[in-house]
Amino acid sequence: MIDRLTLHNYKAFQHAEIPLGPLTLLTGLNSSGKSSVLQSLALLRQSYESGDLALSTLTNEEHEAGRRTSVTGRGLLLNGELVGLGTGEDVLHEDFMEDEPRIGLSVDEGPYHYGWTAAVEREQNLLPLVDADLPDTSEGGRERPTGPAAVTPAFFTAPFQYLHADRISPAEFYPRDHQVAIGRGFLGVRGEHTVNFLRHHREDTVPAGPLHHPNAASDDLIVQTAAWMGDLCPGVDIRADVIKGADVVSLSYGFRGTAGATKRRRPSNVGFGLTYVLPIVVACLSARPGTLILLENPEAHLHPQGQTQMATLAASAAAQGAQVIMETHSDHVINGVRLAVKKKLIAPEEAVFHYFRGDGTGVDFVSPRTDADGMLDQWPSGFFDELENTLDQLIG
Repeated sequence: MIDRLTLHNYKAFQHAEIPLGPLTLLTGLNSSGKSSVLQSLALLRQSYESGDLALSTLTNEEHEAGRRTSVTGRGLLLNGELVGLGTGEDVLHEDFMEDEPRIGLSVDEGPYHYGWTAAVEREQNLLPLVDADLPDTSEGGRERPTGPAAVTPAFFTAPFQYLHADRISPAEFYPRDHQVAIGRGFLGVRGEHTVNFLRHHREDTVPAGPLHHPNAASDDLIVQTAAWMGDLCPGVDIRADVIKGADVVSLSYGFRGTAGATKRRRPSNVGFGLTYVLPIVVACLSARPGTLILLENPEAHLHPQGQTQMATLAASAAAQGAQVIMETHSDHVINGVRLAVKKKLIAPEEAVFHYFRGDGTGVDFVSPRTDADGMLDQWPSGFFDELENTLDQLIG
């Protein structure tokens, strides 16, 4: 699990050390840096998967003693499957702190610290890595660290999902890409491979635990998915089918009527909410211990009850060993996580809240903590207080 993310001269962050937990919620006003946190992790994963990033590793003790991580490889790939960040000019903080423009990204994961520093070439979208120096450790000169140097960050190789705010819209047909959905188990940043993934893994078992829906008729992934979706729209079921002779799969929803018959409907006839949330439900239900899930605005197109239920789903995934980091603008999601803590679905220290504040040139953040009853120890100005502010004006 990623315990801390450090950003240096990266986008709105001149320098920030951001603690992360099994379930982390990033909140704040628009353009306050929330998406940049998710994008930085996706950037590292993207650069690793493309073969442009290599590294050596230090333990935290070595890092704190002054030893520096040595990095090799081509660089940070700004534009790819996961994120498109533009050029060096777009990712460099405007008040960068060195004589030469550099950005730094580092991750603490268990006992290990990983760091990458890249030179910023303003018109390039592949930023070359700067090889960090290691101090002399022997009479013969510098030696590269041994043992931990062979360790690769778990979040580079563990199952991974990143779902953008701009997800799939209702349609009858979706792509049938074996390599992405089945070979890699990736749903796509828009969730466009979710239907094919669900078709192929429909009979996979959702293990006993918080993710296992109590009202589902079986352990099968597709049945469990329908049960969680049923909390948003009672009586719904899901069918994903191959279209013969075409590289697409179809999606349809069934609704049980009062007479017991089930009528199937195209996604375009049931509104945005169900299809928009489907990739999130599948990402959480298919997660296994060690999976990293990045979510942008999971509450989009959901009514308040559905938004609270979405928080329950995310907390359940974290309780079963996944790490979920999500950006949200919803007080219902925030309160849903607080309820999950009060109901002992997750421990208070496993739910991490960050509220980002920016002035257009830089950002900072505060981190309210929750107790066992789901109560927060602080409520900073602007942190989901608009309802109270509006009511004060109405009754004033």
